[in-house]
Amino acid sequence: MGQNEYQRRRTFAIISHPDAGKTTLTEKLLLYGGAIHAAGAVKSRKAKRSAVSDWMALEKQRGISVTTSVLQFEYDDIRWNLLDTPGHNDFSEDTYRTLMAADCGIMILDAARGVEPQTRKLFHVCRLRNTPVVTFINKMDRPARDAFALMSEVEEVLGVSTVPFTWPIGSGDLFQGVYDRVNKLVIRFERSSEGQSKRAIMKVTGLEDPELDALLGEEAAQTLREEVELLDGAGEEWDQERFLAGEITPVFFGSALTNFGVEPFLRSFKGLCPPPGEREATGDVTVSPADDRFSAFVFKVQANMDPSHRDRIAFARICSGKFEGGMRVSHFRLGKEIRLNRAEQFFAQERESVMEAYAGDIVGLYDPGLFRIGDTLSTNGPMSFDAVPQFSPEHFGRLQLLDPLKRKQLQKGIQELSEEGTVQLFMEPGREKDPVCGVVGRLQFDVLMFRLEHEYGARVTFDLLPYQHARWVTGAADCAELKAKRVPMAVVDRDNRPVALFRDEWELGRAERDNENWTFHETARIVAAA
Repeated sequence: MGQNEYQRRRTFAIISHPDAGKTTLTEKLLLYGGAIHAAGAVKSRKAKRSAVSDWMALEKQRGISVTTSVLQFEYDDIRWNLLDTPGHNDFSEDTYRTLMAADCGIMILDAARGVEPQTRKLFHVCRLRNTPVVTFINKMDRPARDAFALMSEVEEVLGVSTVPFTWPIGSGDLFQGVYDRVNKLVIRFERSSEGQSKRAIMKVTGLEDPELDALLGEEAAQTLREEVELLDGAGEEWDQERFLAGEITPVFFGSALTNFGVEPFLRSFKGLCPPPGEREATGDVTVSPADDRFSAFVFKVQANMDPSHRDRIAFARICSGKFEGGMRVSHFRLGKEIRLNRAEQFFAQERESVMEAYAGDIVGLYDPGLFRIGDTLSTNGPMSFDAVPQFSPEHFGRLQLLDPLKRKQLQKGIQELSEEGTVQLFMEPGREKDPVCGVVGRLQFDVLMFRLEHEYGARVTFDLLPYQHARWVTGAADCAELKAKRVPMAVVDRDNRPVALFRDEWELGRAERDNENWTFHETARIVAAA
C-alpha cells in the first residue's frame, strides 16, 4: 500500500432522467463487481426489499432517490467509488454538487425516449468541469428507437460526438445481445431461469463465424453485419484525449433489468474511467493526486443517516495525499486546525471505519457541526478549492411551526438540514422567527417537512411565496437599500449576504436596469470570490 494507491481509484457518478433505470444499473454494477451476490438481495432490517442505494425512509415510501448515496466496491483490482445521484429533477442541486466530486460520469438514456430534459441539465454540469461522460443506452429489451437515431440525437442535443463501443442485436422482444466493436465479438445472452438476479449467461463468437446465422437467426445476423460495416466505414474515430476533455462519449447498449450488455460495459468502463486527476485551487494552485500534502473538500453533509445515533456525516472527496485517522488538518473557512479522528466508508447503510484513504476516495467524517458544503481541508497550511456552487432556488416558502413549544427542535433541524443542502435558508429582517426556505424543486418541501417531523419532532407547514428567482447582490449595503430600490423581497442568507427575490424575469430585468452599480449573481460562489 503506497503513495500510488490513487492510481487504483475510480470515482464516478451516474446521471439520468427519472425512470431511465439508474438504480437498476447501479445494483447490476454491484452484482458484477461482486459487492452483492444477487440483485435485490440486500434487505433492510424489517426485511422490506428496496434498492441497495436508497436508504432514507421517504425514498423507500416513494420509490425515488432523494439523496446521493456513496457506494464502494472492488472489481478487477480497482477500488470503485460510485456516487449514486438523485434522478428526480426536484433534487438536481444535490446532483450538481456531487458531480464536482466525480472524475467521470455514466449517462443513462432510455432507449425509447432518448435525451430527456433532466439529462440535458446534468450533462451541462459535467461540461462545466469537462468531466468525461460514458453513455449507456438502457431498456433495449423493450420497444426502442433506432440505434443510429439515438446516437444522432445525443450529438445534436448535447453537442458531443459519439462512438459506439457495443452495438445492439435487435431490440424489444428480439433483443439478443450486443456486438463488442472493440474486441470484434458477438455476445449473445441467454435468459436464465434465475431471472435478473444473477449474471447473464453469454455465448461469444465472431462476426465471420459460419454458425452465426444459426445462433442469431439469418435475418438478425445479416442486419448486424450490415450495420457494423456501416459503422466501421462512416463512424467517428475514437480519441482518448477528446474523451477526457468531455468532447466525445463512448456509447454502450443493453438492458440493466435482464443484465444483457452489463458485463461488457463494466469491462470497458474500467479502461475508460480515468484515475483521479489534477484540481485547481484558489491562487492559481494546481493540486496533483500524487502530492504528499493531504487535501479534500466537502461536497455533502448528511444528518441522521443512523436514526438511533442522530449523527451527522460530512462526505469529503480526497484530492491529494493520504488520509490517516487522528491527523490534524487546516480548516480553511474556519481559519483553524482541527483533528480528523477517523473516517467511514459506505455501502449504502453499511459502514466500515477506515484509518487510511487515498486521493479519489470518498470518506465520511463525523461532523460535530464543523463542516459545510464546499469546505476545504488540508495539511501543510490552509488552502481552498473553488467552492461548490450554491444554485439559485426556484421555489420559496415561509416556514410555519404548528406547535410553538417545538421552536428549539425546529431551529436545530432547519439549521442542520440547511447545512447539508436539503434547503437554502433565508431570513427577512424583522421576521427572524419565520425563516424563508428556498428549494430547486417543489418536492424538496415534502422532504423537509417529513424530515423535520420524523428526525426532529417539529411539525411544520409552508406558506408558498410567489417568487421564482434569487440573486445574491453585490454593491448594495443591506436589505433596507434593496427595498428602497423597489426589490419585491429582500432577505439575507446564512452568511448575512443580501439576496433579492423576484417573481419573474421582468422584475429581475427591471432591477438590473435600474441599479447598474449593483451586480446580481445567480450563484453564491461568485459572490464569495468577488
